[in-house]
Order: sequence, then structure tokens, then C-alpha cells
Amino acid sequence: MTLYKNKYRIESARCQTWDYTSNGYYFVTICTHNKQSFFGEIINGEMQLSKIGQIVAEEWQKTEKIRPNIQLDTWVIMPNHMHSILIINNPVETTHRVVSDITINQNSPTNDNDINPNKIPRSQSNSLGSIIGQFKSICTKQIWTAGFAEFKWQTRFHDRIIHDEQSLNHTRKYIINNPAKWESDEHNLVNLP
Repeated sequence: MTLYKNKYRIESARCQTWDYTSNGYYFVTICTHNKQSFFGEIINGEMQLSKIGQIVAEEWQKTEKIRPNIQLDTWVIMPNHMHSILIINNPVETTHRVVSDITINQNSPTNDNDINPNKIPRSQSNSLGSIIGQFKSICTKQIWTAGFAEFKWQTRFHDRIIHDEQSLNHTRKYIINNPAKWESDEHNLVNLP
């Protein structure tokens, strides 16, 4: 924890040397403030969305429509959180003489013309953080406009970079089975100490 403006804050869990604008599969979990069940309820192992949950679902589906470099893989909305696999797929930059991939090769040395992976800005445009931040912001505006002024998100989100197909398949299965396992879910307030 660090002290910022006389308040302690938890450091970012983001990998400090990873470029979160780079191509890849990202497992993302976004929670409501204090894990309040704003999004609906699980009935017989299936999620029944509330009006707020419907707004969140509609806005999440728009994510890949308004951003050509984003694809949504498996996702689910739960009573107080959502899980998703979000794919960043930037096009290859081309010029008449040079073809280069936008992603950073973590194993190559950097020079003055390369991006230094140790100094990657956290709030970079089209980064995972900016995409999630914009999504949360538009959802909040829509939800408040619909008359639910008490709604709030948790200030941060959780992510994990998916590195291989085995991990991808395991994560997809976890997301699909999440509603059926709600009774034992770590986000279920009944299970919190």
C-alpha cells in the first residue's frame, strides 16, 4: 500500500511490464460496489437479469461494435459481478516499405525508437483499462438515467492475461458454469466472512 493524498491505496495489480493495448485474450472480472446484487438473481442455476443487469448486458455487447479491434468471447453477468474474455486484436500496421506488429516483443532490447515496456502508460487509449473504464462510465450514466441512483461499481477490476489454449478453455468453462455454482461463489455475499 502507498500513501496518496494522505490516504492509503492499494497498488495496481496490472503487470507493470505488459502493454495492455497489445493483442491478446484477457479474462476480466468487474464487480459492483460492496458486491451488492444489482444485476439480478440466480434461479435454478440460471441468471435472471434485473433492469440494471439488462443495461450492463446491452452495453457490454456494444463494446465490440464500437471498437473494431475488440472481440468478446465467453461472458456472463452474475448478481454482483461479471466475467468476460475480451480479445484485443489490433490490425498490423503497414507502410510501403515496412511491416511491423503493434505488439511489443518483451525479449528484444529497446532503443530510442522503440516503446520501453518498463514505461508503458497505464491509461493509454484503447488499453484494457480505458476500455473497461469507458464501459463502466456509460453503464453508470444509463443506470442512473433509468432511476437507479444508488448504483456504483467497485473502483477497479480484476484481469488475467490468458497465455495458452488450455488456460483459455479452462476460463471459458469457468465462466459458463459460474451461474450453476453461485451457491459456492467467492463473490456471493452469503459466503463472505
